[in-house]
Amino acid sequence: MVGDRNSDLRTWSLVGAMLALVAAAAYVISVFQPTTALIIGLSALVILAAMINVDVALYILIFSMLLGPQVVVSEAAGTSLASRGLTLRLDDLLLVVIGLLWLARIAIYSDVGVFTKTPLNRQIAWYTFACILSTGVGMVFGRVEVLTGSLFTLKYIEYFLIYFLTANSLKNRTQVRNYTVALLVVALIVSVIGIAQIPAGGRASAPFEDTGEGIRAANAEPNSFGGYLVLMLALALSVLLTQESRRVKLTLTFLAALLLSTLGLTLSRASYLALVPLYLSLLFFSKRRTGLLIGALLTAGAFVIFAPPNILERIEYTYTAPREAEQVIIGQLHLDSSTTIRLRNWQTAFTEGLPQHPLLGSGVTGWGLVDAQYPRTLVELGVFGFTIFLWLILSTFRSAKDHYRQVKDPLLKGVTLGFLVGHIAILTHAIGANSFIIVRIMEPYWFLAAIAMMAPQLEEQPSSAQAPPAFAGIRR
Repeated sequence: MVGDRNSDLRTWSLVGAMLALVAAAAYVISVFQPTTALIIGLSALVILAAMINVDVALYILIFSMLLGPQVVVSEAAGTSLASRGLTLRLDDLLLVVIGLLWLARIAIYSDVGVFTKTPLNRQIAWYTFACILSTGVGMVFGRVEVLTGSLFTLKYIEYFLIYFLTANSLKNRTQVRNYTVALLVVALIVSVIGIAQIPAGGRASAPFEDTGEGIRAANAEPNSFGGYLVLMLALALSVLLTQESRRVKLTLTFLAALLLSTLGLTLSRASYLALVPLYLSLLFFSKRRTGLLIGALLTAGAFVIFAPPNILERIEYTYTAPREAEQVIIGQLHLDSSTTIRLRNWQTAFTEGLPQHPLLGSGVTGWGLVDAQYPRTLVELGVFGFTIFLWLILSTFRSAKDHYRQVKDPLLKGVTLGFLVGHIAILTHAIGANSFIIVRIMEPYWFLAAIAMMAPQLEEQPSSAQAPPAFAGIRR
């Protein structure tokens, strides 16, 4: 009787969902322009496919991280962030749907845990609490505009949803292999797109950053794209160093060369800087140092011969830019305006922002635009939140390092190493960028973090271990 009742419930639920879908489709077709209606319809189909199975949802999420369209839905009024606006992306909608379905599954099936136990659960919970507390206090005292602060805080928490969703869904090594391939395929696609932008002039940036005719130049963020490429380069090189298959090695070598070329064309100096700790950490943790040294020599030779002159000009511009008022002077060097602004951000955070609200900070978006992660976190969350942030990133490093040394499976070892050295590189990138709140960096970052944190458990599971069942029709 219970089984028949559950079957009837699922049937009527499916009928209701289909009717709602038909009604929504009719409304969209009648109200929106054909192109907009088509985009909305395709997005709805993608989300519907994601509702069928957790694995399907994660694959769609991987491809939507960099290839999903985005639309500016509101201007962040009331703060100095207004010029950048708030964006709505396909993966935002997808994560909301997946999160609600996951909560529904937990409510229905009591044997399903809310969060898989990982080494970072406590740190993430405290960091989330710090963001909410500081922003809430900022709203009470009028430092934070309610809508803007709420949306940006939710954006921070959204990244952790990716982490827990991935960690809860991982059951075997085969999933890791397939997800890794998907991540690298996306990196290949966006690298080709980035290189294809160069003949039109400008710098390589991620696809779909434009919001309309003439808007791309203002909204494109090559520095963010560079951070993403650094992370994917760390993954490609690390998996390359742990594999034995010649075909796999050749494929990853080509991909690494493509990623490095695209990274150069972003003209992102923070990303260039991040390459130094990436390479040094690979030398330190990997046993294949000879190959790394040979690869570095070949890369340096290729750079000297083939590198476009604008890359060197971009680096030299840091200290050869035309002199302007208020530029920072170090010895005989006059730093360019962009570098000066970032240095001023650090100075202002310590001398003005932090003294005003030392314990809890101004709240998320309460201080305005600070284009460097560490001073921004300090001024927004205060000493309390900044200490928790440091606890989170140090715990992430320690756990990734321990897991890399613990696992023996070549694939799991390679992906864990990729996240470890990528983590170190992103910490460097964050000196001159808001790396830990940038969507295009943090979504793949936390996806890889989940794999790295779950690696020892996955190594103990046979490849035939059952993958997560579909959201619909789950049986106890």
